Amino acid sequence: MIKHLQELYRFRDLLLSLAMRDIKVRYRQTFLGVAWAIMQPLAFMLIFTLVFSKFGKVGSDGSPYPIFSYTGLVPWTFFATGLSIAVNSVATNMNLVKKIYFPREVFPIGAVMGAFMDFSVASLLVAGLMGIYRMAPNVNFIWLPLLIALEVGFILAIALFASALNVFYRDIKYIVPLLVQLGMFVTPVIYSTSMVPERWKPLYMMNPMAVVIDGVRNIVLHGQPPDLTALAISMAVVSALCLAAYQFFKRVEIQFADAI
Repeated sequence: MIKHLQELYRFRDLLLSLAMRDIKVRYRQTFLGVAWAIMQPLAFMLIFTLVFSKFGKVGSDGSPYPIFSYTGLVPWTFFATGLSIAVNSVATNMNLVKKIYFPREVFPIGAVMGAFMDFSVASLLVAGLMGIYRMAPNVNFIWLPLLIALEVGFILAIALFASALNVFYRDIKYIVPLLVQLGMFVTPVIYSTSMVPERWKPLYMMNPMAVVIDGVRNIVLHGQPPDLTALAISMAVVSALCLAAYQFFKRVEIQFADAI
């Protein structure tokens, strides 16, 4: 594992180039450019506010529903976008895979890095919404990097595993987006975790994305730290998933060229 990581580090320039390529291709010949990173969660925020807050009367734990929904949509959009690009990243670059040697994991990792830039841009609007609703930053903001690291690790684990499988079974590129869409309903994007029955909450919080979104809302909206027990469990689970997914990827990558 250490040898693989050292080799990946030697190809860091290629990794960065692939991430920048994904960003440029995604926004090439667009009028708004990278501003589209904000438009998607912003549009969903407006729709969710109208449908679920005004008509559905979904609670937001006393916070204004626009910022409540947006703080859930930004990390969820990063999760969905990163996976949608990463899952097919190896298969769509098989012409390079068959020609020269380099660590094949640069494709899914580079895709996630490109999606992270979108996430960073979209997060800027959170500061604007905090100003509108007069919410001041607090000391618990120090937990945000750990929550972001948890989400990045979770995305990478799924991306490495799914992108490798997609080389052999092309159904994966259709299955993963479907599961991501369904996953929104078992993750507190639209609603608060306070609506989850207490007897189901320990199982519910096994979902790392639930821990991330609930933690971000606790910090930004309520000035409270995330659930540290759930965070510690999720960090352990995601670390194990990343290790297993990376080992699986490196074990099967030698068969990629033969799969085409």
